[in-house]
Amino acid sequence: MLGYRFSEYIPQETEDGKKAKFDQLLDIFNQLVTMTAGNVSEALTWLTSLDKQYNLTDESYGIADFIEDLKAKGYIKEEKNEEGEQEQILTSKGEQSIRKQSLDEIFGKLKKTGSNGNHRTPYQGTGDENNTDRREFQFGDAMDQIAMTESIRNAQINNGVENFMLTENDLEIVDKEYKAQTSTVLMIDISHSMILYGEDRITPAKKVAMAMAELIMTKYPKDTLDVIVFGNDAWQIQVRDLPYLEVGPYHTNTVAGLELAMDLLRRRKNKNKQIFMITDGKPTCLKEGIRYYKNSFGLDKKILNKTLTLAAQCRRLKIPVTTFMIARDQYLKEFVQEFTKINNGRAYYSSLKGLGEFIFEDYEKNRKKGVR
Repeated sequence: MLGYRFSEYIPQETEDGKKAKFDQLLDIFNQLVTMTAGNVSEALTWLTSLDKQYNLTDESYGIADFIEDLKAKGYIKEEKNEEGEQEQILTSKGEQSIRKQSLDEIFGKLKKTGSNGNHRTPYQGTGDENNTDRREFQFGDAMDQIAMTESIRNAQINNGVENFMLTENDLEIVDKEYKAQTSTVLMIDISHSMILYGEDRITPAKKVAMAMAELIMTKYPKDTLDVIVFGNDAWQIQVRDLPYLEVGPYHTNTVAGLELAMDLLRRRKNKNKQIFMITDGKPTCLKEGIRYYKNSFGLDKKILNKTLTLAAQCRRLKIPVTTFMIARDQYLKEFVQEFTKINNGRAYYSSLKGLGEFIFEDYEKNRKKGVR
């Protein structure tokens, strides 16, 4: 009798088994190296401690084997530091591995599409991707929009096979969807509060940024993503710098972050622009010339008014700001609500666990305007 017989799968310790063990350890290593701000030696020390506690390896494959494989496969390499000592550092392949893992962890296993990765908009007509809708021919429709099979079928039904003729009334048109390019600035708060109260908030923020970068580079390559960080000041960082990002002894200069984000978006030629801001606190800092105006006690009216003025300016420039507030204090909610109302943007009061899903959904939704 033909058929299938199912039994329990028991993996053998072969080269495939070693590969599976390497992949398992690589997942843990990528998590650790993100938490250590790119310090490979510290991450490997933590991994060794975890192995001692949870028996991650066995006699056939140990941590030393894993380290050698990391070097052989090009994830890490040895270089001399400023003191002339040899140290382990991430390679570009290692950095990309962290971004890919962040993408899988936060956004799930995304399937690659055959398109170049633009965002669909609700507008139809002259575009660059066919949809499934059909309509009657209208003057001005291009020849390549004619659905030939459906049009010939209509002609046969309307005129018969013997007297076959194709008229304008038989033609069916395939509509095309607009696809829009988007420029996004992701603002990450690196003030000291991002590691206060025994909660690591900067690591999830870094993971989101790395996942966003990998998503855009693989699925939406025509889009642009700029990442900026803001503390006492604001500055732009490159995608490759994300694993090494650390919190500093900073206040929260939201004004500087918004000003830099607006400046970056002014240089982008795309009509569709947006700002995503990840923060856990209130704006507490303002720079006046070379002097910093700081106040950590509640919402300072001077700082608040300047922040809200920039929210209104973003609205006039048609740049929506989506705020992802990690903290849930009531007076902070009131500030975010006022900021969002003035900007006509959106706000989410997210836990660290749901942060990536919120950002992904909002990015994919991407309510485009003025794309006609």
